[in-house]
Amino acid sequence: MPKPATPAPLSIELTSPQSVNGQRAAFQSLWLLVRMQHAHDTEGGLVRLADLRGEVSDASTLRMVVSRAFRDFKAWDIEIGWGEDTQREPRFLNAERRSQGPFWLPAAEAKRVRMLVGGRAASAAEVASFLGLRSRKARSAEPGSPPPDAVHLQDAAFWKQLVASQQAARQGRLMAPVAGSNSATGQPASALESIRLAGTLATTDFQRALVTLNEAMLWRRLGDNEQARRRLQALKKQRLAHHVAGNDYLGAMECIVSAWCAYTARDLPLAQSLLSGMAEDAARGLVLRHHSDVRFEWCNLWALVCRSRALGLSAEDKPTAATLAEESLQRFGEALAAAFESHSFDAAQHVAANMGMAAWLFDRVGLSDLPALAHDGHADTTRRAVQWIAFSEWLCGHTDGQGRSAWNAIYLMRIARGHCRPGQQPTLAQFRAQKPLDPAAISKLAGPLADAFDAAHWPAHWVEVAQARLADHQAGRRRYPGLQHCSLLFEHAWYAAHAGDLKGAEQSLSLLREALPQLVPSDRAYFTESWNDTLPAELVLEAKPPRRPAARKKAAAPRTR
Repeated sequence: MPKPATPAPLSIELTSPQSVNGQRAAFQSLWLLVRMQHAHDTEGGLVRLADLRGEVSDASTLRMVVSRAFRDFKAWDIEIGWGEDTQREPRFLNAERRSQGPFWLPAAEAKRVRMLVGGRAASAAEVASFLGLRSRKARSAEPGSPPPDAVHLQDAAFWKQLVASQQAARQGRLMAPVAGSNSATGQPASALESIRLAGTLATTDFQRALVTLNEAMLWRRLGDNEQARRRLQALKKQRLAHHVAGNDYLGAMECIVSAWCAYTARDLPLAQSLLSGMAEDAARGLVLRHHSDVRFEWCNLWALVCRSRALGLSAEDKPTAATLAEESLQRFGEALAAAFESHSFDAAQHVAANMGMAAWLFDRVGLSDLPALAHDGHADTTRRAVQWIAFSEWLCGHTDGQGRSAWNAIYLMRIARGHCRPGQQPTLAQFRAQKPLDPAAISKLAGPLADAFDAAHWPAHWVEVAQARLADHQAGRRRYPGLQHCSLLFEHAWYAAHAGDLKGAEQSLSLLREALPQLVPSDRAYFTESWNDTLPAELVLEAKPPRRPAARKKAAAPRTR
Protein backbone atom coordinates (compact mmCIF):
# COMPACT_ATOMS: atom_id res chain seq x y z
CA MET A 1 0.00 0.00 0.00
CA PRO A 2 1.51 3.38 -0.97
CA LYS A 3 2.24 5.83 1.80
CA PRO A 4 0.01 8.91 2.08
CA ALA A 5 1.35 12.14 0.60
CA THR A 6 1.87 13.52 4.12
CA PRO A 7 2.88 10.62 6.38
CA ALA A 8 1.58 10.70 9.93
CA PRO A 9 4.01 11.66 12.71
CA LEU A 10 5.62 8.93 14.77
CA SER A 11 5.30 9.60 18.51
CA ILE A 12 7.95 7.91 20.65
CA GLU A 13 7.53 7.83 24.42
CA LEU A 14 10.95 7.57 26.08
CA THR A 15 9.81 6.89 29.62
CA SER A 16 9.24 3.30 30.70
CA PRO A 17 7.34 1.42 29.40
CA GLN A 18 8.51 2.78 26.06
CA SER A 19 5.98 2.98 23.24
CA VAL A 20 5.52 4.05 19.61
CA ASN A 21 2.19 5.70 18.78
CA GLY A 22 0.80 4.40 22.09
CA GLN A 23 1.81 0.77 21.43
CA ARG A 24 4.44 -0.99 23.58
CA ALA A 25 7.74 -1.19 21.73
CA ALA A 26 10.88 -3.32 22.09
CA PHE A 27 13.50 -1.21 23.86
CA GLN A 28 16.37 -2.18 21.52
CA SER A 29 14.46 -1.27 18.35
CA LEU A 30 13.20 1.97 19.85
CA TRP A 31 16.69 2.87 21.10
CA LEU A 32 18.15 2.41 17.61
CA LEU A 33 15.46 4.61 16.06
CA VAL A 34 16.04 7.37 18.64
CA ARG A 35 19.81 7.06 18.12
CA MET A 36 19.38 7.54 14.37
CA GLN A 37 17.17 10.58 14.94
CA HIS A 38 19.78 12.04 17.30
CA ALA A 39 22.56 11.35 14.74
CA HIS A 40 20.49 12.97 12.01
CA ASP A 41 20.11 16.14 14.09
CA THR A 42 23.59 16.42 15.59
CA GLU A 43 26.23 14.02 14.23
CA GLY A 44 26.02 13.88 10.46
CA GLY A 45 23.47 11.08 10.24
CA LEU A 46 25.26 7.74 10.57
CA VAL A 47 24.86 5.22 13.40
CA ARG A 48 27.43 2.43 13.29
CA LEU A 49 27.34 -1.04 14.76
CA ALA A 50 29.93 0.09 17.31
CA ASP A 51 27.39 2.62 18.64
CA LEU A 52 25.02 -0.24 19.47
CA ARG A 53 27.57 -2.44 21.18
CA GLY A 54 27.43 -2.11 24.94
CA GLU A 55 24.20 -0.12 24.82
CA VAL A 56 21.63 -2.54 23.39
CA SER A 57 23.70 -5.57 22.43
CA ASP A 58 27.05 -7.31 22.43
CA ALA A 59 28.97 -8.54 19.38
CA SER A 60 27.37 -11.99 19.43
CA THR A 61 23.77 -10.72 19.22
CA LEU A 62 24.13 -7.67 16.96
CA ARG A 63 22.75 -9.36 13.85
CA MET A 64 19.68 -10.59 15.73
CA VAL A 65 19.05 -7.14 17.24
CA VAL A 66 19.29 -5.45 13.83
CA SER A 67 16.98 -8.02 12.23
CA ARG A 68 14.36 -7.54 14.98
CA ALA A 69 14.65 -3.77 14.74
CA PHE A 70 13.94 -3.72 11.00
CA ARG A 71 10.85 -5.89 11.53
CA ASP A 72 9.65 -3.32 14.06
CA PHE A 73 10.47 -0.41 11.74
CA LYS A 74 8.31 -2.01 9.06
CA ALA A 75 5.45 -2.40 11.56
CA TRP A 76 5.84 1.26 12.54
CA ASP A 77 5.74 2.24 8.84
CA ILE A 78 9.07 4.06 8.82
CA GLU A 79 11.85 3.62 6.26
CA ILE A 80 15.44 3.24 7.46
CA GLY A 81 18.58 3.38 5.29
CA TRP A 82 21.90 1.58 5.62
CA GLY A 83 25.37 1.87 4.11
CA GLU A 84 27.64 4.90 3.72
CA ASP A 85 25.63 6.64 0.99
CA THR A 86 22.85 8.57 2.78
CA GLN A 87 21.49 9.95 -0.50
CA ARG A 88 20.11 6.65 -1.79
CA GLU A 89 16.49 5.62 -1.40
CA PRO A 90 16.19 2.77 1.14
CA ARG A 91 13.89 0.75 -1.15
CA PHE A 92 16.79 0.31 -3.61
CA LEU A 93 19.37 -0.89 -1.09
CA ASN A 94 20.65 -4.48 -0.92
CA ALA A 95 18.97 -6.08 2.11
CA GLU A 96 21.72 -8.71 2.36
CA ARG A 97 24.15 -5.99 3.49
CA ARG A 98 21.77 -4.42 5.97
CA SER A 99 23.25 -6.07 9.04
CA GLN A 100 26.63 -4.46 8.34
CA GLY A 101 25.33 -0.91 8.85
CA PRO A 102 25.83 1.96 9.27
CA PHE A 103 22.18 3.04 9.68
CA TRP A 104 20.51 6.38 8.99
CA LEU A 105 17.15 8.13 8.76
CA PRO A 106 16.15 9.72 5.46
CA ALA A 107 15.39 13.42 5.92
CA ALA A 108 11.69 12.99 5.17
CA GLU A 109 11.38 10.26 7.79
CA ALA A 110 13.34 12.23 10.39
CA LYS A 111 10.76 15.02 10.18
CA ARG A 112 8.03 12.59 11.29
CA VAL A 113 9.71 11.52 14.53
CA ARG A 114 8.48 13.18 17.74
CA MET A 115 10.18 12.18 20.99
CA LEU A 116 8.18 12.55 24.17
CA VAL A 117 8.76 12.34 27.92
CA GLY A 118 5.53 11.87 29.84
CA GLY A 119 3.54 13.01 26.83
CA ARG A 120 5.42 16.32 26.29
CA ALA A 121 8.24 17.06 23.85
CA ALA A 122 11.55 15.68 25.09
CA SER A 123 14.44 18.09 25.57
CA ALA A 124 17.85 17.49 23.97
CA ALA A 125 19.27 16.66 27.41
CA GLU A 126 16.53 14.09 28.02
CA VAL A 127 17.14 12.42 24.67
CA ALA A 128 20.88 12.29 25.40
CA SER A 129 20.15 10.86 28.85
CA PHE A 130 17.88 8.17 27.37
CA LEU A 131 20.62 7.19 24.91
CA GLY A 132 23.32 7.25 27.55
CA LEU A 133 25.32 9.84 25.64
CA ARG A 134 25.44 12.48 28.37
CA SER A 135 26.88 10.09 30.91
CA ARG A 136 29.55 8.91 28.46
CA LYS A 137 30.60 12.48 27.69
CA ALA A 138 30.64 13.32 31.37
CA ARG A 139 32.81 10.31 32.16
CA SER A 140 35.27 11.22 29.39
CA ALA A 141 35.58 14.74 30.85
CA GLU A 142 36.38 13.54 34.39
CA PRO A 143 39.90 14.31 35.63
CA GLY A 144 42.20 11.41 34.96
CA SER A 145 39.76 9.65 32.60
CA PRO A 146 41.19 8.29 29.34
CA PRO A 147 40.52 10.21 26.10
CA PRO A 148 37.88 8.78 23.74
CA ASP A 149 40.52 7.29 21.41
CA ALA A 150 42.59 5.74 24.20
CA VAL A 151 43.67 2.13 23.73
CA HIS A 152 41.30 -0.35 25.40
CA LEU A 153 41.70 -4.06 25.91
CA GLN A 154 38.78 -4.84 23.58
CA ASP A 155 40.70 -3.13 20.75
CA ALA A 156 42.80 -6.30 20.44
CA ALA A 157 39.89 -8.04 18.67
CA PHE A 158 39.77 -5.26 16.08
CA TRP A 159 43.52 -5.30 15.41
CA LYS A 160 43.50 -9.10 15.19
CA GLN A 161 40.78 -8.94 12.54
CA LEU A 162 42.60 -6.19 10.63
CA VAL A 163 45.73 -8.36 10.51
CA ALA A 164 43.61 -11.32 9.29
CA SER A 165 42.33 -9.17 6.42
CA GLN A 166 45.80 -7.95 5.45
CA GLN A 167 47.20 -11.48 5.58
CA ALA A 168 44.37 -12.75 3.37
CA ALA A 169 45.15 -9.95 0.88
CA ARG A 170 48.84 -10.91 0.81
CA GLN A 171 47.86 -14.50 0.07
CA GLY A 172 45.64 -13.45 -2.82
CA ARG A 173 42.37 -14.24 -1.02
CA LEU A 174 40.80 -10.91 -1.93
CA MET A 175 37.07 -11.40 -2.37
CA ALA A 176 35.48 -14.82 -2.80
CA PRO A 177 35.89 -17.51 -0.12
CA VAL A 178 38.76 -19.84 -0.85
CA ALA A 179 38.63 -23.60 -0.60
CA GLY A 180 40.50 -25.13 2.30
CA SER A 181 40.15 -22.18 4.69
CA ASN A 182 40.20 -22.91 8.38
CA SER A 183 36.49 -23.01 9.14
CA ALA A 184 37.15 -24.17 12.69
CA THR A 185 38.22 -20.63 13.61
CA GLY A 186 35.02 -19.17 12.24
CA GLN A 187 37.06 -16.55 10.36
CA PRO A 188 35.94 -15.41 6.89
CA ALA A 189 38.23 -16.69 4.17
CA SER A 190 38.52 -13.49 2.12
CA ALA A 191 40.19 -10.17 2.83
CA LEU A 192 37.00 -8.27 1.98
CA GLU A 193 34.88 -10.24 4.43
CA SER A 194 37.58 -9.92 7.08
CA ILE A 195 37.89 -6.15 6.78
CA ARG A 196 34.13 -5.76 7.00
CA LEU A 197 34.11 -7.83 10.16
CA ALA A 198 36.88 -5.58 11.48
CA GLY A 199 34.50 -2.68 10.81
CA THR A 200 31.96 -4.16 13.21
CA LEU A 201 34.67 -4.30 15.90
CA ALA A 202 35.98 -0.76 15.37
CA THR A 203 35.39 1.48 18.39
CA THR A 204 37.19 4.71 17.45
CA ASP A 205 37.01 7.12 14.53
CA PHE A 206 40.55 6.20 13.51
CA GLN A 207 39.77 2.48 13.46
CA ARG A 208 36.66 3.08 11.36
CA ALA A 209 38.62 5.27 8.94
CA LEU A 210 41.36 2.62 8.73
CA VAL A 211 38.73 0.03 7.78
CA THR A 212 37.40 2.31 5.03
CA LEU A 213 40.92 2.87 3.68
CA ASN A 214 41.72 -0.86 3.64
CA GLU A 215 38.44 -1.63 1.89
CA ALA A 216 39.21 1.00 -0.77
CA MET A 217 42.64 -0.59 -1.30
CA LEU A 218 41.04 -4.02 -1.69
CA TRP A 219 38.53 -2.82 -4.27
CA ARG A 220 41.39 -1.15 -6.16
CA ARG A 221 43.31 -4.43 -6.25
CA LEU A 222 40.17 -6.19 -7.45
CA GLY A 223 40.00 -3.73 -10.34
CA ASP A 224 36.67 -2.19 -9.28
CA ASN A 225 37.41 1.52 -9.54
CA GLU A 226 33.82 2.56 -8.86
CA GLN A 227 33.72 0.77 -5.51
CA ALA A 228 37.21 1.97 -4.60
CA ARG A 229 36.28 5.57 -5.30
CA ARG A 230 33.09 5.28 -3.26
CA ARG A 231 35.07 4.05 -0.27
CA LEU A 232 37.57 6.89 -0.77
CA GLN A 233 34.69 9.36 -0.75
CA ALA A 234 33.45 7.82 2.49
CA LEU A 235 36.96 8.11 3.93
CA LYS A 236 37.10 11.78 3.00
CA LYS A 237 33.80 12.38 4.83
CA GLN A 238 35.06 10.51 7.88
CA ARG A 239 38.25 12.55 7.97
CA LEU A 240 36.44 15.86 7.54
CA ALA A 241 33.71 15.05 10.06
CA HIS A 242 36.08 14.10 12.88
CA HIS A 243 39.54 14.92 14.07
CA VAL A 244 40.92 11.46 13.36
CA ALA A 245 44.15 10.32 14.95
CA GLY A 246 46.68 9.57 12.22
CA ASN A 247 44.83 11.93 9.86
CA ASP A 248 47.96 12.85 7.87
CA TYR A 249 48.67 9.18 7.13
CA LEU A 250 45.06 8.55 6.11
CA GLY A 251 45.10 11.63 3.87
CA ALA A 252 48.33 10.52 2.20
CA MET A 253 47.03 7.01 1.55
CA GLU A 254 43.70 8.35 0.32
CA CYS A 255 45.65 10.35 -2.27
CA ILE A 256 47.74 7.33 -3.31
CA VAL A 257 44.72 5.05 -3.74
CA SER A 258 43.00 7.80 -5.78
CA ALA A 259 46.10 7.94 -7.99
CA TRP A 260 45.99 4.15 -8.35
CA CYS A 261 42.38 4.41 -9.55
CA ALA A 262 43.45 6.99 -12.14
CA TYR A 263 46.34 4.76 -13.26
CA THR A 264 44.02 1.76 -13.53
CA ALA A 265 41.74 3.82 -15.79
CA ARG A 266 44.84 4.84 -17.82
CA ASP A 267 44.42 8.49 -16.86
CA LEU A 268 48.18 8.98 -16.45
CA PRO A 269 48.12 12.81 -16.21
CA LEU A 270 45.62 12.65 -13.33
CA ALA A 271 47.60 9.95 -11.53
CA GLN A 272 50.81 11.97 -11.78
CA SER A 273 49.03 15.18 -10.79
CA LEU A 274 47.65 13.56 -7.62
CA LEU A 275 51.06 12.19 -6.67
CA SER A 276 52.77 15.53 -7.39
CA GLY A 277 50.19 17.39 -5.31
CA MET A 278 50.75 15.00 -2.44
CA ALA A 279 54.53 15.50 -2.52
CA GLU A 280 54.11 19.29 -2.57
CA ASP A 281 51.60 19.38 0.30
CA ALA A 282 53.30 20.30 3.59
CA ALA A 283 51.59 17.70 5.81
CA ARG A 284 51.44 14.85 3.28
CA GLY A 285 54.94 15.56 2.02
CA LEU A 286 56.19 15.12 5.57
CA VAL A 287 54.46 11.73 5.79
CA LEU A 288 55.98 10.79 2.42
CA ARG A 289 59.49 11.57 3.63
CA HIS A 290 59.28 9.80 6.97
CA HIS A 291 56.76 6.92 6.50
CA SER A 292 58.48 4.13 4.58
CA ASP A 293 55.24 2.34 3.64
CA VAL A 294 53.79 5.51 2.14
CA ARG A 295 57.09 6.23 0.36
CA PHE A 296 57.07 2.73 -1.13
CA GLU A 297 53.53 3.16 -2.47
CA TRP A 298 54.31 6.60 -3.91
CA CYS A 299 57.60 5.62 -5.57
CA ASN A 300 56.27 2.35 -6.99
CA LEU A 301 53.23 4.02 -8.54
CA TRP A 302 55.21 7.01 -9.82
CA ALA A 303 57.62 4.57 -11.48
CA LEU A 304 54.75 2.68 -13.12
CA VAL A 305 53.26 5.91 -14.48
CA CYS A 306 56.68 6.94 -15.87
CA ARG A 307 57.10 3.47 -17.37
CA SER A 308 53.73 3.69 -19.16
CA ARG A 309 54.49 7.18 -20.48
CA ALA A 310 57.97 6.11 -21.67
CA LEU A 311 56.60 3.12 -23.56
CA GLY A 312 53.87 5.27 -25.11
CA LEU A 313 56.36 7.90 -26.34
CA SER A 314 59.16 5.56 -27.42
CA ALA A 315 58.22 5.58 -31.11
CA GLU A 316 57.68 9.32 -31.56
CA ASP A 317 59.87 11.09 -28.96
CA LYS A 318 62.81 8.90 -28.00
CA PRO A 319 64.67 11.53 -25.85
CA THR A 320 61.63 12.20 -23.66
CA ALA A 321 60.90 8.49 -23.46
CA ALA A 322 64.48 7.80 -22.37
CA THR A 323 64.26 10.45 -19.63
CA LEU A 324 61.00 8.96 -18.35
CA ALA A 325 62.39 5.42 -18.50
CA GLU A 326 65.45 6.45 -16.49
CA GLU A 327 63.24 8.13 -13.89
CA SER A 328 61.06 5.02 -13.75
CA LEU A 329 64.01 2.77 -12.93
CA GLN A 330 65.31 5.26 -10.36
CA ARG A 331 61.93 5.40 -8.59
CA PHE A 332 61.63 1.61 -8.63
CA GLY A 333 65.00 1.52 -6.85
CA GLU A 334 63.74 3.99 -4.23
CA ALA A 335 60.58 1.93 -3.77
CA LEU A 336 62.65 -1.22 -3.22
CA ALA A 337 64.76 0.56 -0.60
CA ALA A 338 61.61 1.79 1.17
CA ALA A 339 60.18 -1.75 1.15
CA PHE A 340 63.24 -3.15 2.90
CA GLU A 341 63.34 -0.17 5.24
CA SER A 342 59.85 -1.16 6.43
CA HIS A 343 60.80 -4.89 6.49
CA SER A 344 58.01 -5.65 4.01
CA PHE A 345 58.97 -8.59 1.79
CA ASP A 346 55.50 -8.41 0.23
CA ALA A 347 56.14 -4.86 -0.99
CA ALA A 348 59.67 -5.79 -2.08
CA GLN A 349 58.48 -8.70 -4.24
CA HIS A 350 56.03 -6.42 -6.06
CA VAL A 351 58.59 -3.77 -6.94
CA ALA A 352 61.33 -6.28 -7.82
CA ALA A 353 59.06 -7.84 -10.44
CA ASN A 354 58.00 -4.41 -11.73
CA MET A 355 61.64 -3.40 -12.11
CA GLY A 356 62.51 -6.56 -14.02
CA MET A 357 59.58 -6.19 -16.39
CA ALA A 358 60.39 -2.51 -16.94
CA ALA A 359 63.97 -3.33 -17.98
CA TRP A 360 62.71 -5.92 -20.48
CA LEU A 361 59.97 -3.66 -21.90
CA PHE A 362 62.37 -0.72 -22.31
CA ASP A 363 64.77 -2.97 -24.20
CA ARG A 364 61.97 -4.09 -26.55
CA VAL A 365 61.13 -0.50 -27.56
CA GLY A 366 64.75 0.52 -28.15
CA LEU A 367 65.53 2.09 -24.78
CA SER A 368 68.24 -0.36 -23.77
CA ASP A 369 71.02 2.28 -23.86
CA LEU A 370 69.81 3.93 -20.64
CA PRO A 371 72.55 4.68 -18.08
CA ALA A 372 70.80 2.31 -15.66
CA LEU A 373 71.06 -0.45 -18.28
CA ALA A 374 74.52 0.54 -19.55
CA HIS A 375 76.48 -2.06 -21.56
CA ASP A 376 73.54 -4.46 -21.62
CA GLY A 377 72.85 -6.18 -24.89
CA HIS A 378 69.50 -7.85 -25.54
CA ALA A 379 70.51 -11.11 -23.89
CA ASP A 380 71.97 -9.37 -20.85
CA THR A 381 68.87 -7.21 -20.45
CA THR A 382 66.73 -10.30 -20.58
CA ARG A 383 68.96 -11.93 -17.98
CA ARG A 384 68.69 -8.90 -15.72
CA ALA A 385 64.89 -8.84 -16.11
CA VAL A 386 64.60 -12.55 -15.33
CA GLN A 387 66.82 -12.23 -12.27
CA TRP A 388 64.73 -9.44 -10.77
CA ILE A 389 61.54 -11.45 -11.34
CA ALA A 390 63.25 -14.54 -9.91
CA PHE A 391 64.17 -12.46 -6.85
CA SER A 392 60.50 -11.50 -6.52
CA GLU A 393 59.50 -15.15 -6.68
CA TRP A 394 62.20 -16.07 -4.14
CA LEU A 395 60.78 -13.46 -1.76
CA CYS A 396 57.29 -14.94 -2.22
CA GLY A 397 58.60 -18.34 -1.21
CA HIS A 398 60.34 -16.97 1.90
CA THR A 399 57.44 -14.98 3.32
CA ASP A 400 55.28 -16.82 5.83
CA GLY A 401 51.84 -17.45 4.37
CA GLN A 402 52.63 -15.53 1.16
CA GLY A 403 50.95 -16.99 -1.88
CA ARG A 404 52.88 -17.36 -5.13
CA SER A 405 52.48 -14.41 -7.46
CA ALA A 406 50.53 -14.88 -10.67
CA TRP A 407 52.24 -11.79 -12.10
CA ASN A 408 55.68 -13.41 -11.94
CA ALA A 409 54.48 -16.36 -14.01
CA ILE A 410 52.73 -14.02 -16.47
CA TYR A 411 55.83 -11.84 -16.87
CA LEU A 412 58.13 -14.79 -17.45
CA MET A 413 55.78 -16.38 -20.00
CA ARG A 414 55.72 -13.09 -21.92
CA ILE A 415 59.51 -12.79 -21.78
CA ALA A 416 59.92 -16.42 -22.89
CA ARG A 417 57.94 -15.78 -26.09
CA GLY A 418 59.01 -12.15 -26.53
CA HIS A 419 61.39 -12.83 -29.43
CA CYS A 420 58.77 -14.89 -31.33
CA ARG A 421 57.57 -12.71 -34.22
CA PRO A 422 56.40 -14.87 -37.13
CA GLY A 423 54.33 -12.13 -38.76
CA GLN A 424 50.66 -11.24 -38.47
CA GLN A 425 48.31 -14.23 -38.22
CA PRO A 426 50.86 -16.95 -39.00
CA THR A 427 49.80 -20.40 -40.09
CA LEU A 428 49.84 -23.09 -37.43
CA ALA A 429 53.03 -24.54 -38.90
CA GLN A 430 54.75 -21.14 -38.83
CA PHE A 431 53.50 -20.51 -35.31
CA ARG A 432 54.73 -23.85 -33.97
CA ALA A 433 58.10 -23.37 -35.65
CA GLN A 434 58.83 -20.53 -33.19
CA LYS A 435 61.11 -21.38 -30.30
CA PRO A 436 60.12 -19.63 -27.07
CA LEU A 437 62.46 -20.09 -24.11
CA ASP A 438 61.36 -22.99 -21.96
CA PRO A 439 61.26 -22.84 -18.11
CA ALA A 440 64.66 -24.55 -17.93
CA ALA A 441 66.24 -21.79 -20.07
CA ILE A 442 64.60 -19.11 -17.92
CA SER A 443 65.90 -20.84 -14.80
CA LYS A 444 69.40 -20.82 -16.29
CA LEU A 445 69.13 -17.06 -16.94
CA ALA A 446 68.16 -16.59 -13.27
CA GLY A 447 71.65 -17.76 -12.31
CA PRO A 448 72.11 -17.65 -8.51
CA LEU A 449 68.36 -17.10 -8.07
CA ALA A 450 67.35 -20.26 -9.96
CA ASP A 451 66.28 -21.90 -6.68
CA ALA A 452 63.20 -19.66 -6.79
CA PHE A 453 61.76 -21.98 -9.43
CA ASP A 454 60.99 -25.16 -7.51
CA ALA A 455 59.43 -28.06 -9.42
CA ALA A 456 56.22 -27.96 -7.37
CA HIS A 457 55.28 -24.48 -8.65
CA TRP A 458 57.22 -24.43 -11.92
CA PRO A 459 56.59 -27.49 -14.13
CA ALA A 460 58.76 -28.23 -17.15
CA HIS A 461 56.40 -26.61 -19.71
CA TRP A 462 54.79 -23.16 -19.76
CA VAL A 463 51.38 -24.53 -20.65
CA GLU A 464 51.51 -26.50 -17.39
CA VAL A 465 52.62 -23.41 -15.45
CA ALA A 466 49.57 -21.50 -16.70
CA GLN A 467 47.32 -24.53 -16.31
CA ALA A 468 48.28 -25.02 -12.65
CA ARG A 469 47.47 -21.41 -11.75
CA LEU A 470 44.19 -21.46 -13.65
CA ALA A 471 43.26 -24.70 -11.87
CA ASP A 472 43.90 -23.02 -8.51
CA HIS A 473 41.60 -20.18 -9.53
CA GLN A 474 38.92 -22.52 -10.85
CA ALA A 475 38.95 -24.70 -7.71
CA GLY A 476 38.85 -21.72 -5.38
CA ARG A 477 42.31 -22.27 -3.91
CA ARG A 478 43.23 -18.80 -5.19
CA ARG A 479 41.19 -15.92 -6.55
CA TYR A 480 42.98 -13.89 -9.21
CA PRO A 481 41.56 -10.43 -10.08
CA GLY A 482 40.32 -9.80 -13.61
CA LEU A 483 43.52 -8.66 -15.32
CA GLN A 484 45.64 -11.47 -13.87
CA HIS A 485 42.99 -14.06 -14.76
CA CYS A 486 42.72 -12.78 -18.35
CA SER A 487 46.51 -12.72 -18.69
CA LEU A 488 46.79 -16.33 -17.52
CA LEU A 489 44.06 -17.38 -19.95
CA PHE A 490 45.83 -15.75 -22.90
CA GLU A 491 49.24 -17.18 -21.99
CA HIS A 492 47.68 -20.64 -21.67
CA ALA A 493 46.01 -20.25 -25.06
CA TRP A 494 49.31 -19.18 -26.68
CA TYR A 495 51.38 -22.02 -25.23
CA ALA A 496 48.63 -24.62 -25.72
CA ALA A 497 48.45 -23.66 -29.40
CA HIS A 498 52.24 -23.83 -29.63
CA ALA A 499 52.09 -27.37 -28.22
CA GLY A 500 49.47 -28.28 -30.85
CA ASP A 501 46.52 -28.39 -28.42
CA LEU A 502 44.10 -26.18 -30.34
CA LYS A 503 41.11 -27.45 -28.36
CA GLY A 504 42.70 -26.42 -25.07
CA ALA A 505 43.61 -23.04 -26.57
CA GLU A 506 40.03 -22.53 -27.80
CA GLN A 507 38.65 -23.26 -24.32
CA SER A 508 40.91 -20.65 -22.73
CA LEU A 509 40.04 -18.09 -25.41
CA SER A 510 36.34 -18.75 -24.83
CA LEU A 511 36.79 -18.02 -21.12
CA LEU A 512 38.88 -14.96 -21.98
CA ARG A 513 36.08 -13.61 -24.19
CA GLU A 514 33.66 -13.88 -21.25
CA ALA A 515 36.07 -12.15 -18.86
CA LEU A 516 37.19 -9.25 -21.10
CA PRO A 517 34.18 -6.94 -20.46
CA GLN A 518 35.27 -6.46 -16.83
CA LEU A 519 38.58 -4.87 -17.93
CA VAL A 520 39.18 -1.20 -18.73
CA PRO A 521 39.16 -0.41 -22.49
CA SER A 522 42.95 -0.15 -22.83
CA ASP A 523 43.48 -3.61 -21.36
CA ARG A 524 40.71 -5.10 -23.52
CA ALA A 525 42.42 -3.56 -26.55
CA TYR A 526 45.73 -5.25 -25.67
CA PHE A 527 44.16 -8.72 -25.60
CA THR A 528 42.11 -8.03 -28.74
CA GLU A 529 45.24 -7.01 -30.67
CA SER A 530 47.27 -9.96 -29.37
CA TRP A 531 44.45 -12.38 -30.19
CA ASN A 532 44.05 -11.01 -33.75
CA ASP A 533 47.72 -10.65 -34.63
CA THR A 534 49.86 -13.20 -32.80
CA LEU A 535 47.84 -16.42 -32.69
CA PRO A 536 47.82 -18.90 -35.62
CA ALA A 537 45.26 -18.33 -38.36
CA GLU A 538 43.64 -21.74 -37.82
CA LEU A 539 42.96 -20.89 -34.17
CA VAL A 540 41.71 -17.38 -34.97
CA LEU A 541 39.33 -18.92 -37.52
CA GLU A 542 37.84 -21.29 -34.91
CA ALA A 543 37.92 -18.93 -31.91
CA LYS A 544 36.95 -15.66 -33.55
CA PRO A 545 38.59 -12.74 -31.70
CA PRO A 546 36.67 -9.71 -30.41
CA ARG A 547 36.34 -6.86 -32.88
CA ARG A 548 39.09 -4.30 -32.91
CA PRO A 549 38.24 -0.79 -31.63
CA ALA A 550 36.94 1.53 -34.35
CA ALA A 551 40.02 3.76 -34.16
CA ARG A 552 42.69 1.09 -34.30
CA LYS A 553 45.80 1.96 -32.37
CA LYS A 554 48.61 -0.27 -31.19
CA ALA A 555 47.70 -1.27 -27.66
CA ALA A 556 50.19 -1.03 -24.84
CA ALA A 557 50.87 -3.95 -22.55
CA PRO A 558 48.27 -3.96 -19.78
CA ARG A 559 48.93 -2.14 -16.53
CA THR A 560 50.52 -4.06 -13.69
CA ARG A 561 50.62 -3.89 -9.94
